Amino acid sequence: MRLSDFQTLMVDEFGAEYAAVLIRDLALTEYGDRTGSKALADGEEPKGIWLAICKAQAVPESRWTGLNKKPKNRHAD
Repeated sequence: MRLSDFQTLMVDEFGAEYAAVLIRDLALTEYGDRTGSKALADGEEPKGIWLAICKAQAVPESRWTGLNKKPKNRHAD
């Protein structure tokens, strides 16, 4: 998972402001109580951090791959 995909998932699931708080402040037990931002800075994979945040925040497993979105209609009628 690319960092940009991780950031998109975070904002889609939690909103921009709360996503920023979670990545900055939530201690992740899977990463030795490091925050997501610290784990990323230490070179950990974004996908694992995303899954750890999902588990810590009780995000339903059905949304771990992201929210289902309809494709944008490129043709205005």
